[in-house]
Amino acid sequence: MTQLNDTHDPSLKSWVASANEPGCDFPIQNLPFGMFKRTNTDTPPRGCIAIGDQILVLAHVLAKGLLCDKAERAAEAALGPTLNPLMALGSDHWSDLRSQLSHLLKEGGEEDALKDTLIPMSEVVMCMPADIGDYTDFYSSINHATNVGRLLRPDNPLLPNYKHIPIAYHGRSSSIRVSGTPSKRPKGQLKAPDAELPVFTACKRLDYETELGVFVGPGNSLGETIALDDAEDHIFGFCVLNDWSARDIQAWEYVPLGPFLAKNFATTISPWIVTMEAMAPYRQEVTPRPDGDPVPLAYLTSEAHEQSGGLDINLDVAIATPKMQENGDAPFVIGSPVFKDMYWSVFQMLTHHASGGCNFQPGDFYGSGTISGTEKDQLGSLLEASVGGMQEITFPTGETRTFLEDGDEVVMRAWCDKDGAARIGFGECRSIILPADGGTA
Repeated sequence: MTQLNDTHDPSLKSWVASANEPGCDFPIQNLPFGMFKRTNTDTPPRGCIAIGDQILVLAHVLAKGLLCDKAERAAEAALGPTLNPLMALGSDHWSDLRSQLSHLLKEGGEEDALKDTLIPMSEVVMCMPADIGDYTDFYSSINHATNVGRLLRPDNPLLPNYKHIPIAYHGRSSSIRVSGTPSKRPKGQLKAPDAELPVFTACKRLDYETELGVFVGPGNSLGETIALDDAEDHIFGFCVLNDWSARDIQAWEYVPLGPFLAKNFATTISPWIVTMEAMAPYRQEVTPRPDGDPVPLAYLTSEAHEQSGGLDINLDVAIATPKMQENGDAPFVIGSPVFKDMYWSVFQMLTHHASGGCNFQPGDFYGSGTISGTEKDQLGSLLEASVGGMQEITFPTGETRTFLEDGDEVVMRAWCDKDGAARIGFGECRSIILPADGGTA
């Protein structure tokens, strides 16, 4: 397990004043990585870290000769246009860079040398942080799987394999976009239960899926596996993930091979990658399984994993209708799921994925699957919140929704917060729904 060190000290403050404000997503204990461009420029994306409401450009730090050894090599690998070379270096390089950046940015650090190199976040456009070669989406929340299963199979919501194996499907990496990019309503074949034939038309039951995204660091060779206790060495960090879903398209097409057009039209991620090391204060025991549930097979369990395989992360997902956007109203929170009670951990997901000899490469990506709790206000999708479209959700404006309408903006956030540790956040994952080609649903 990644050990706590002086970069996690909750009393640590930065000379960047905004990083010390209560509720800040990006205090000095976080230091997530991203790629940015200056607004209204055509320059290639460059690597940076977030500190308060500013970004620190890694090229500027290097130019001033303020880094050395592994940290210097790591910063050089993060210059751009993607973070893949940094991800490939491994945790010793990431940790050294984090440590030296923390030293530079703390009170009494290199303020005189660096204060003029900071750029306000309001003056930049965040870019895709990595070239994602492959993307896999898991189905690891038993609460979500049970809620959805009850809609389809009320007497038997979980299929027999669910408690034995981390379920997943291979997604489409080419359609992953960074927060702020609009998402177009897809078209596909739909078939009403009482219809004789399907029709090709716009999706009418468009949904979001609130997830945690995981970026892979060093990979493995084809045919090699990754032991559970070694999995964290292959994880670079985390982001917020919205894996949009066209529920009506999926209902017709998913048998027998699973999602296709229902999932390949858009996936949205937050721009900042919170590193594995930054999450150290929020590692915890895995949630105990209910009595009678099967013990995971040997390759999916270990004493170390039981003690520290859980992640204590809070999330929320909100919608701003076009009327709310026009009024300047805050997005309306639909659900606030928690990640700590997931049935399968991010480490088990990676280990199982590689258990058949699948090779990972730096920058590969996987999602947790929709995160949902057991309460009505902890649901991570509209499919659950509207009970399959049967119950309307009423907004403060008096508007109602069962699924997303054109012009709706979905906003997801995630953060970690507990006594004895500094609060850290993941930033926002947001996107507005555009009409399908040829009109609305």
